[in-house]
Amino acid sequence: MRFLKSDSGLIGVLLVLAITQLVGWGTIGLPAIVGRDLAADLGMSLPAVFAGTSVLYVSMGLCAPWLARSFARHGARTVMMVGTVVTAPGFVLLSLAREPMLYFAAWIVLGIAGSATLSTGAYIMLNEVAGRQAKNAIGALMLVTGLSSSIFWPTTSFLSGHLGWRGTCLVYAAMLILVSLPLYAFVAPRRRLAKDDGGKPAKSADVPAIPRSTFGLVVAAITLNAFVNFGISAIMIELLRAEGLTPAQALAFGSMLGVIQVSARGLDLLGGGRWDGITTGLVAGTALPVAMLLLMLSEGATWAVAVFILLYGAGSGAMAVARATIPLVFYDQAEFAKAMSMIALPLNLASAISPPLLVGLLTQFGSRGALGLTFVCSCATVLILILLGRRRPRVAAAAVT
Repeated sequence: MRFLKSDSGLIGVLLVLAITQLVGWGTIGLPAIVGRDLAADLGMSLPAVFAGTSVLYVSMGLCAPWLARSFARHGARTVMMVGTVVTAPGFVLLSLAREPMLYFAAWIVLGIAGSATLSTGAYIMLNEVAGRQAKNAIGALMLVTGLSSSIFWPTTSFLSGHLGWRGTCLVYAAMLILVSLPLYAFVAPRRRLAKDDGGKPAKSADVPAIPRSTFGLVVAAITLNAFVNFGISAIMIELLRAEGLTPAQALAFGSMLGVIQVSARGLDLLGGGRWDGITTGLVAGTALPVAMLLLMLSEGATWAVAVFILLYGAGSGAMAVARATIPLVFYDQAEFAKAMSMIALPLNLASAISPPLLVGLLTQFGSRGALGLTFVCSCATVLILILLGRRRPRVAAAAVT
């Protein structure tokens, strides 16, 4: 892969982030495996237990803009180290929970820490190392982190079977301190400025100023797609069952989703930088409304469900890369951290709101209600991406051609 050969230091950064992001996303997926145990021990309903994840995303979103200055001033490495230190007490607090109040307080702590350590911080660190060439590095990272549930769901199941969910929380707290923190402290690079061909730091003055309206379009496209992707992924099994599939069939089709998503990210990575995040978003984003329209019109035919899973999986997998790399088209290294931190607020709020809203539509109006809303949001995303494509800075446009 050419982008790795151009900077051998990037390999080390990717290894660090691959491990720490797998640990970060994998550990907070705890309720997916031990949700029923949590509900029984804490005297909560299962939906209330999963609401902890919504609290996490809201906390991440609210804290992200406040961290923008810290990322810009101190660099991603320092901020992610502090966030990792804060994450461990969050899991300890979760292990001590005996009632809902302490349970949700733990997710607030984990959300505050996650705003520093999960995804946004990783993308900022890659941008610090690779500048505008970070797109493929981000794609490579997401190729690995897409496997977090495949690795940590069995791990959580094994640990909880031997230690209980409280012991599992303590193991994860120790893992963050003993694995993730040393990697950030001793292996991750200190911030350095990306350099141009002349060996001098790249100047932001070389890049045209981006209008606020363009930033608004970037935020709108990313937020609308996050609403669709996080929501549909969360309700996928119930959506397929509403289409008439048996529980076993729904699980079989749903289990294909992760593999297809990771495969789509791999295909985007193989592009080797020949297209930017907007182009990825346009191609992938078009597949989503097509998939939803097909499912709405098919009346639960098995072949249509299979095509839906293929189109939605490929589109949502590649769109995850686009959400992280579209800002690279418009912002240089100096502004990327600020832009990503500001985008994280609406993105995480949409991620928190989408699952319960789509579940409500699914319950009240059936699959057509949930699919209808996500179809409209997906079409709007494509239209916004077309507008953004026309606003590409000349530097980015020349790189694409």
